[in-house]
Amino acid sequence: MNRFTIPRDVYFGDNAIAYLKSVKGTKAILVIGSKRLIKDGTVPKIQELLKEADIDTEVFSGVENDPSVATVKKGVEKMLEFNPDLIISIGGGSPIDAAKAMWIFYEYPNLTFEDASKPFSLPELRKKAKFIAIPTTSGTGSEVTSFSVITDNETGIKYPIADYNLTPDVAIVDTNLVQSMPKALIANTGMDALTHAFEAYVSKARNPITDGLAMKSIEMIVNNVVNSFNGEKQSRKDMHIAQCLAGMAFSNAILGIVHSMAHKSGKIFNVPHGRLNGIYLPLVIKFNAKKAGEAYADIAKRLGLKGETTDELVQSLIQLVKDLRASMNMPITLKEYGLSEENFKDNLDEISKAAVKDPCTGTNPREISAKEMKELFEAAYYGTAVNF
Repeated sequence: MNRFTIPRDVYFGDNAIAYLKSVKGTKAILVIGSKRLIKDGTVPKIQELLKEADIDTEVFSGVENDPSVATVKKGVEKMLEFNPDLIISIGGGSPIDAAKAMWIFYEYPNLTFEDASKPFSLPELRKKAKFIAIPTTSGTGSEVTSFSVITDNETGIKYPIADYNLTPDVAIVDTNLVQSMPKALIANTGMDALTHAFEAYVSKARNPITDGLAMKSIEMIVNNVVNSFNGEKQSRKDMHIAQCLAGMAFSNAILGIVHSMAHKSGKIFNVPHGRLNGIYLPLVIKFNAKKAGEAYADIAKRLGLKGETTDELVQSLIQLVKDLRASMNMPITLKEYGLSEENFKDNLDEISKAAVKDPCTGTNPREISAKEMKELFEAAYYGTAVNF
């Protein structure tokens, strides 16, 4: 038996945040990353809308990229003091992930991160608060997913939390909130969204519902990501919807080794997640084609790419990803990005073994050894060809 879970309500389109005027509650804590969202007027506008609903607000800011255990604990302390019945996270994947974790420990203060990271074993949430997610970047899909990843910076341990309880009650995908995204962020988040959709479409856990969402997302991203990068307003709106569809797909079909590789190398190499996805994705398509060639070929055919055989269609799909990457000035290799060879070699064995053990590896269509993972990383650094 399969299961498909997304938020009860998804409000989307221009001025979708107007929904907040009618939301039920008494106190809302707003969880954000930097204070940029305060300065640019996003948070004040949301506070005004909540004021119309007679809801008092407090702001917790300072969530970093790759949110930490320490930050989550600070947020929980503020929640326990303020006692909100609404948790509203605004921003990219990091503040939304952090707020999800804060939600857990606000409701269950005696729970440990070790307890929370046991897959699909959280106690029932919504005893104290409901959760609303408002993305302001177009890539992570966190507003519709059941995942959160929190890092203990003191030990280096990452806590991947996965539970349908974590799926937000409401997602607000307001297409007006992404018009000022910088070009580099558009490229990184766009490639992340494309990777989500690709990996969901070939996942071992895929199903007809996730396939439909993933394929529509792929079509929209391919048609809009470069125009969005170049400043076209409607394409930025379309990308915001497309990344949400990809989020729905991968939250239920899970991901693959592009994300395993990015999860284990991003913090160590200090390379943005979406930029890593852009480097790894063509290599992983080639690696996975032995098991998922027909699925990749199906994507290529639906996109109208050239090719008569499965191999030709897969190669056209790989070339499409490379062309999109080039159109957004994204690096081809880790070396081109600027990662030193010394840093790469010093960490290669560690990240290769860790990536094999990443939860996303379990749903990758083709099994992979640490040796093969190491070869993929080497190809990603040096630009060498791989033949598996």
